[in-house]
Amino acid sequence: MRKSNYDKQPATRIAGQLWKGWQAVRDEINRRCASLVGKKSVVVVVECYQGVHHEELTRELSALNPSLWVDTQSVFKSVKEIETMTYPYVTDDRLFGYRAHFTYADFLDASKVADARQQISQATGLVLVYGHGAAVVAPESDILVYVDMARWEIQLRFRRHEINGLGVENKAEGASYHYKRGYFVDWIVCDTLKKQLLPKVDYWLDTHMPEQAKMITGETMLAGLVKTAHQPFRVVPFFDPAPWGGQWMKRVCGLDPEPANYGWCFDCVPEENSLYLNVEGELFEMPSNNVVFHQTRALLGGPVESRFGQDFPIRFDFLDTIGGGNLSLQVHPTTQYIRDTFGIYYTQDESYYLLDAEEGATVFLGLKTGVNPDEMIGALQESQNTGKPFEAEKYVNRWPAKKHDHFLIPNGTIHCSGAGAMVLEISATPSIFTFKLWDWGRLGLDGLPRPINIGHGSHVIQWERQTEFTRDNLVNQVKPVAEGDGWREERTGLHENEFIETRRHWFTKPVTHHTDDGVNVFNVIEGDELIVESLTNAFEPFVVHYAETFIVPASVGEYTIRPYGTSEGKECGTIKAYVRFRQ
Repeated sequence: MRKSNYDKQPATRIAGQLWKGWQAVRDEINRRCASLVGKKSVVVVVECYQGVHHEELTRELSALNPSLWVDTQSVFKSVKEIETMTYPYVTDDRLFGYRAHFTYADFLDASKVADARQQISQATGLVLVYGHGAAVVAPESDILVYVDMARWEIQLRFRRHEINGLGVENKAEGASYHYKRGYFVDWIVCDTLKKQLLPKVDYWLDTHMPEQAKMITGETMLAGLVKTAHQPFRVVPFFDPAPWGGQWMKRVCGLDPEPANYGWCFDCVPEENSLYLNVEGELFEMPSNNVVFHQTRALLGGPVESRFGQDFPIRFDFLDTIGGGNLSLQVHPTTQYIRDTFGIYYTQDESYYLLDAEEGATVFLGLKTGVNPDEMIGALQESQNTGKPFEAEKYVNRWPAKKHDHFLIPNGTIHCSGAGAMVLEISATPSIFTFKLWDWGRLGLDGLPRPINIGHGSHVIQWERQTEFTRDNLVNQVKPVAEGDGWREERTGLHENEFIETRRHWFTKPVTHHTDDGVNVFNVIEGDELIVESLTNAFEPFVVHYAETFIVPASVGEYTIRPYGTSEGKECGTIKAYVRFRQ
């Protein structure tokens, strides 16, 4: 097992000023207020993303000593009203809901908002409007501050029962219920407002690290987003244990050896990950989705934007079962099913690319020839109801898996990685729509049985994808594409039903790539160190390392990748994913 110099804190360097610590933050807000001479009142609006620590924020911001403090919690509808309004979208299901289309106006009591606005208009001195929807309550502000929060940090706070959803009191709920409310309701509301505010914000506040506030100007923030969208970059990876988790990432990614395992690494999921700006040597953290929202076309390219809007459609993550166990046997919904059932307009097609594998590693993929659907579903139900083991190999193919194999998994295909594999999962972005059919009789890390979704799964399994189809269409569909001096290119997938295309390059010399007006996502599958360079010096040379995932925005156009440092003169490899459009 190799060790690499995997970078866990990638950042975009940007010039600007950063205020660190609450005293410095307050001093700058006071300075800005003092510069607004001749006004009877100065209205400071502090808009908050869901998941912030309100106790810390209200304590520290109240030290500004405003003459009027308006907390938007006081103008929300009652908890009961909001729970009733959101119930059809949150549902009672442990995992799944239905995509809502609310805005803050649906959460706020119109008469209370009117009263608050009247108070604000009549006040003198410093007026501070704080909380979720503050910019809706006070749309005309003198200073607008946005307290942002990345979804991964929000999820950690869910697990610790530290935060509530929008307008409800649900700290005590399990993390999966929190995530469901966020995914189907709250984050949609927050993102809708954030997209409107992005070009207007005066200051961005980073409170991801409790009691260590950092603040930058809106100009610095926007400059950082523009720079990021015009050069190769990486989002901040995060790692998480799993019931089936392994040991490979501990060494290769330089992780804390104390946890029992790491099963997941979200190495490129802009919906979930953070993005760092390096401002004066300090890391300023924000959701990486901000660059998608503000620089959509530069990042995604016109054709991808036209199809996916402000969704980043490609996801790269790691699944580590080396020294671990099998993933759950699972299936993803078909496109029509995910639309009809959950209100999501595209589904989670995916593939498994093996970065590494132990001797004897396997992948479960596709049904055995001649399988009887009623018999299989019955056996799954019996296992769920009685605890009797499900005979997976009676119904599902188990394929030998070795390093650099590529298994394609269009929606509706039964699959799971077996033990002993280090999987780079290349998939479409919808992230929670995995219908577990069998989980080998084990418990989750919370000590509870993991959710099994045989009912959903039975509606989407594509029963014709049996042994011959799987072998001929889904296992190692590698085809040479082109070669030149010191390089060769191969197509490794995905299946024609999937919108993602992947190309693998092996090279000892520079390889020229072109984004073709679409975002490119890469992983370094061989080689300690590579360098990405512009043919026109449009961006600074960008160094990447083994196993790192990086994004090349559509705006980059033509660029090269070559071995670098200790990898010079050695054969290196990358796999590239992009959205495929038929010619």
